[in-house]
Amino acid sequence: MDKSVIVETTRLCLRKFVRDDVGALEAVLGDQVAMRWYPAPFDRKGVEGWIGRNLERYEREGYGLWAMILKSSAELIGDCGCVSREVEGHKEIEIAYHVRRNLWGRGYATEAARACMEYAFGQLGASRVVSMIRPENTNSIRVAEKNGLKCEKLIFWQPKGSSGPGYEHCIYVRERHGW
Repeated sequence: MDKSVIVETTRLCLRKFVRDDVGALEAVLGDQVAMRWYPAPFDRKGVEGWIGRNLERYEREGYGLWAMILKSSAELIGDCGCVSREVEGHKEIEIAYHVRRNLWGRGYATEAARACMEYAFGQLGASRVVSMIRPENTNSIRVAEKNGLKCEKLIFWQPKGSSGPGYEHCIYVRERHGW
């Protein structure tokens, strides 16, 4: 396996972002439909910040969201990874993902998220993982449920340090012992 690859599946490689990924990732995070569960889609500067925050996570925590690369074409089609998140005063490892809209329904998010759960349990020693999903986001709920996550509770969540509005999120959970 290529040393830059963190996680590999049958169809995908997940690797650390590089600054040159901005254009390809903007096709994902800049899509108004794909990002409808966020306050707004990201413009180029927002995507640059997204990549920058993940580069900082790699340095600080050793993990973050990774570029999702389709093996058959070597193109960046989204992101997936593990994010350290404080939820109601508890540190959690969140499995998060985004896939370019024209590739929805092909199982890429499910495949990548499953591999990231394996990474969280095996490499990070996590006792559980979560995915924070807006209740209306049926696509992401389906991904979580296919990977065995169950909705533990509904919370009102506002990112720490954010001045924007908060939103209800279902906290989907998978325990290590059930893995």
